[in-house]
Amino acid sequence: MKIEFRQRDIDQAETREWLASFDALVETHGMERAHFILVSLLKRAEIADVELPALVQTPYVNTVPVDLEPVYPGDENLELRIRRYIRWNAAVMVMKANHHFPGIGGHLSTYASAATLYEVGFNHVFRGKDHPGGGDHIYYQGHSSPGIYARAFLEGRINEDQLLHFRREVKRGQGLSSYPHPWLMPNFWEFPTVSMGLGPIAAIYQARLNRYIHNRGFKDTSDQKVWCFMGDGECDEPESLGALHVAATERLSNLVFVINCNLQRLDGPVRGNGKIIQELEAGFKGAGWNVIKVVWAREWDSLLAADEDGHLIRRMGDALDGDYQKYSVESGAYIREHFFGADPTLLERVAHLSDEDLKRLRRGGHDFRKVYAAYKLAMEEQDRPTVILAKTVKGWVLGDGAEGRNVAHQTKKMSVDELKAFRDRLFLDIPDKALDDPPFMRFPEDSPAYEYLVERRRALGGFVPERRVTKVSIPAPKLDYFKKYFEGTGDGDASTTGAFARLLAQLLTHPDIGRRIVPIVPDEARTFGLDALFRRHGIYSARGQNYVPVDAALLLSYREAKDGQMLQEGISEAGAMASFIAAGSAYATHGTPLIPVYAFYSMFGFQRIGDQAWAAGDQRVRGFLIGATFGRTALNGEGLQHQDGHSHLLASTNPAIRAYEPAFAYELALIMQHGLHEMVEEHKDHIYYITVHNEAYPQPAMPAGVEKAVLSGLYRYRTGKEGLEPRVQLLGSGVLLREALRAQELLEARGVAADVWSATSYSELRRDALAVERWNRLHPTAEPRISTLERVLAGVSGPFIAVSDNMAAVPDQIARWVPGGLFSLGTDGFGRSDTREALRRHFEVDAEHVVVAALAQLARRGLYAAAAVDAAIAELGLNPDDMDPAYA
Repeated sequence: MKIEFRQRDIDQAETREWLASFDALVETHGMERAHFILVSLLKRAEIADVELPALVQTPYVNTVPVDLEPVYPGDENLELRIRRYIRWNAAVMVMKANHHFPGIGGHLSTYASAATLYEVGFNHVFRGKDHPGGGDHIYYQGHSSPGIYARAFLEGRINEDQLLHFRREVKRGQGLSSYPHPWLMPNFWEFPTVSMGLGPIAAIYQARLNRYIHNRGFKDTSDQKVWCFMGDGECDEPESLGALHVAATERLSNLVFVINCNLQRLDGPVRGNGKIIQELEAGFKGAGWNVIKVVWAREWDSLLAADEDGHLIRRMGDALDGDYQKYSVESGAYIREHFFGADPTLLERVAHLSDEDLKRLRRGGHDFRKVYAAYKLAMEEQDRPTVILAKTVKGWVLGDGAEGRNVAHQTKKMSVDELKAFRDRLFLDIPDKALDDPPFMRFPEDSPAYEYLVERRRALGGFVPERRVTKVSIPAPKLDYFKKYFEGTGDGDASTTGAFARLLAQLLTHPDIGRRIVPIVPDEARTFGLDALFRRHGIYSARGQNYVPVDAALLLSYREAKDGQMLQEGISEAGAMASFIAAGSAYATHGTPLIPVYAFYSMFGFQRIGDQAWAAGDQRVRGFLIGATFGRTALNGEGLQHQDGHSHLLASTNPAIRAYEPAFAYELALIMQHGLHEMVEEHKDHIYYITVHNEAYPQPAMPAGVEKAVLSGLYRYRTGKEGLEPRVQLLGSGVLLREALRAQELLEARGVAADVWSATSYSELRRDALAVERWNRLHPTAEPRISTLERVLAGVSGPFIAVSDNMAAVPDQIARWVPGGLFSLGTDGFGRSDTREALRRHFEVDAEHVVVAALAQLARRGLYAAAAVDAAIAELGLNPDDMDPAYA
């Protein structure tokens, strides 16, 4: 039988007796006994077939009751005046930008709905970098950036010329970025939060990283909060809510989500047929979060106080979000008829209120007191992460053209009449004649409002947002530290993945940077040979290890520790990348340089977390991304979804990433040493992407004088037989450099000399060539510069054949600068499982196919007989009629 639990209390005296009895139980016997009794009652109710209420949802009212609200600590009148100036300036900034440059964009309605949420924080909650506790980390909702700029303008941190250059930022320092972008405004924004969904998952792992830093003794972060502002529509992004369990499991009481529930996303209602606040409450509460709802403003207090029979709360719960959106744009008469009129008791209860009174019944997210009460409660939470669900109206105060409308998100302009009405609602002293070119408003520096504004920030530790970088000098290991990788393995076999594992283990013991390295794995440490780190360096766990691991007696046992160094993220590449971002930006967020080294299946890197990688570049992250088990033919058994041949192409699109594919251990060591030098000594905002393979073969000693060439991207590894003509140039990458070496021997047997080159980075070669080409184009009268490719290939005769375990498009990046052009062999098409030999034959990248490609190019130049090429195809066992692997 369905029971309505918001029914009328038919025996209030009995109810009071039950509640008093429970209170006495708690007081006399404690929480544990009270919990036992409650569980016993629930079990008995289940046996008796009594339907239980959904305990993950509470009534559609504020979590903090009126009688428990704290006294508001600020001057509400002054803060209201300040907020009105900010609202005006935010709107005018966007309007001016779109008036003079139609289509340049910007958003009015998001900040309009969230202004109170931010202003209470700025005035009483958010702590700056100079706070004794270290300052808070704040993720601002991207679309609210105009309001953040408008406040910074009042504070004197941004000038009017910058406001006039909103979204016109080509000239660095003159304009303001569209959204929070540290790459573009490196002294202002700290965290990128656009595209939507990136902020929440980043905030969770930032809060966790703060605990990691504290538990490992780098810095006391116990008084730092992470605040993440987001929209209710943004919660549909998987990244927004997909890691809630991490925050709960880690007991991140230093984390607060503030969700601006204006009930609208970009095109229309978030949950027109439902209730997004209730839905989110259930999800967060079920995940173990502390949930605080801010639904109604103070104007509802007397009505709720009179609601002893529950009629109003029931009606609040029954109305849908689509209804509430409609109420926000309608008159008081409409609200009377359709909201209160649904229940005759309620209609009678508001008979004494005018239509204007009903229209003035605000939502909780617009009330200073209600918002502060929620923030204070969140700051007092000691055991769980907190989410504040604040109900607002999108476009609040903007007027009939935007407020609560489905078009609110796209509103960029106001007519003069709409602007007049907006001015009047804000009680601003601006004459009508000034509204054709509306002015920005500012307080005189000797005014009470300005002094209040600045004093509040001074008391809280300085202005926010602010990104502050303190350069800490840490010596990187010198080349001789990696000596053993330069000596080779003799006849012994080793993979570059294995070499990486040994190199990382060595770096972790380095006296200067060892403790600052943060190894990160998404549950693949054993695959990459990193399980040796478990016992020696420990896996970070905020709870330590409260069990005896099954392999405790083994040398490589699974050891969790509160001060563990490795971040074991479970099967979550998105979570691991969020940790990489948090650790790789610690030099700025904490003044504590860390060096994240995130190792992952290369296939599950950029194509899975590409948006986060872009955000990492934006945030000026420093660290190493290790694409392990790389190669469409090197990773032979895993098949189509695992075999990567295109991550280097994806990496090349990110300006912050320097991508390399070393073939040998000495190349890997050179690249990592140089990366460490750039990051910790030169303080460069670089991310190194290095792919390594699981195919083992003898690792040669480093040839003399190749150090710089390895870093530049190309060097001649083995010269072909002297005096033999014709001659070809074979460029090999990674494991397939060995196929190029084998092809060299096969070609010499056919009377063709071949020089073999190691191409460690096509993207670095391309970037250098483009930079030189640009300089020469823009300096036509100056002596031309010479690119690395031009210098290295000067006097070298072709043809040039490239072979790699990548798609052909990867080496093709340099084709236009190669003398006579470049013919690339690659692994285009879906992967599949088989032996490496079979896969290389299938993808036409084995030595035999390299030989035929070289001979065919010679034949096209008249340097080799076409018939001889045809004969070689047969002799080498190739089938010209095989299906094209790109489409197989």
